[in-house]
Amino acid sequence: MDYTFAGLPLHVLLVHAVVVLTPLLSLCLVVIAAWPGARRVLWLPVLIGAAVLLPLGLVTIEAGKWLEQRVPPAPLIQEHTAQGEEIVPWLIALLGLTVVIAAWAIVERVARGRGDGHDLDRDAVAGGAGPRRGTRLAVGIVLTLAALFVAAASTWTLVQIAEAGSRAVWEGSFSEVPLNE
Repeated sequence: MDYTFAGLPLHVLLVHAVVVLTPLLSLCLVVIAAWPGARRVLWLPVLIGAAVLLPLGLVTIEAGKWLEQRVPPAPLIQEHTAQGEEIVPWLIALLGLTVVIAAWAIVERVARGRGDGHDLDRDAVAGGAGPRRGTRLAVGIVLTLAALFVAAASTWTLVQIAEAGSRAVWEGSFSEVPLNE
């Protein structure tokens, strides 16, 4: 497969999307895990974002492998390429946790739909219509801690990979002083 677009290697274009979307999605994941009001509104867009980010990351990695075969070998490029696939488990974790949070949002929505929609606690106590307040609080804490962990780990891994990539491209290829002086 040809991994170019408009004459440029596709990797250098896609990598920007992954570098922006991974921390953004991670932040959104923490928000919807910790804030029930945001979860009610944003669970679907975050789920769609996570479902798009994983294949985008995989295509970016494949485009990077394609590009590596078309540039002169260099230790910095090999280091960057070796690190590239380390993001995959974290993108899978982001998607998996997003699915869990989306499922919890649906459980909450269904429970809310059984009652009058205003007081989930009263509905839960009166007829078992949904999770009790303590359960909701415990699930919210667990989801938030999981989201914080996955967000921090995926972002840190991405920073390490991006740092290696930027060093491979730019280290030793620019002047400390302007060239036209």
